[in-house]
Amino acid sequence: YGEADVLIANNVLAHVENLHDFVSGIRALLKPDGVAVIEVHYLKALIDGLQCDTIYHEHLCYFSAAALTTLFKLHSLYIVAIECIPDQGGSLRATVGRDRTGCAVLEDMLADERRFGVANGQYYATFERQIHALKRDLVALVTELKAAGHSIAAYGAAAKGTMLLNACSLGRTVLDYVADANPHKHGRLMQGVHVPIVPVAMLSEQPPDYLLLLPWNLKHEILVQEGAYCRAGGKSIIPVPVPEIV
Repeated sequence: YGEADVLIANNVLAHVENLHDFVSGIRALLKPDGVAVIEVHYLKALIDGLQCDTIYHEHLCYFSAAALTTLFKLHSLYIVAIECIPDQGGSLRATVGRDRTGCAVLEDMLADERRFGVANGQYYATFERQIHALKRDLVALVTELKAAGHSIAAYGAAAKGTMLLNACSLGRTVLDYVADANPHKHGRLMQGVHVPIVPVAMLSEQPPDYLLLLPWNLKHEILVQEGAYCRAGGKSIIPVPVPEIV
């Protein structure tokens, strides 16, 4: 089909085992004035938002703007535009090409990363301590609710939910079920913790007092979709970045 004017790769780069082979392939596919538009989960957003549930085997890398800049330069590609977007809890959308003109937004972003210490080990040590505190707070909250006689279920049988439940050891002693809209998951169990996955209709048939929203990055959409549950008095637990009841 010939070389491309535009190549789009959203949430792909983090899944690639051989980054250099992949990026060299991007350069080979582009016309001399072509661009690649690439979205990746932003490392700084992940850490600032305590998004520990986003760390799992499919994601081989977590990118800062500095890391992307270095990676592309090694293959004679340069970031010509970059922006932070809310997708996935915070992502970078970078436009890359052969143009070396530079990007003022990128320079500001690199300076911001240096101020926050993205290249400093202490930045990650602090993240670790905060994650342990988040886990303790979430477990304490649901344990207290359960001990008070409240019923609790979860929403969203996806990868991030699996990570969070296993990291916090929240299983069938705490959760009655996990509601999910995907019929292929119904009748199965959440890996590791073995909580049954049921249709979303269960929220009206057997409504819990509290609903733990595992895909917290979609909380606004979910609360609208499950408005009937909320109007009936059901409360939701948002686990990240700080456990809260809404």
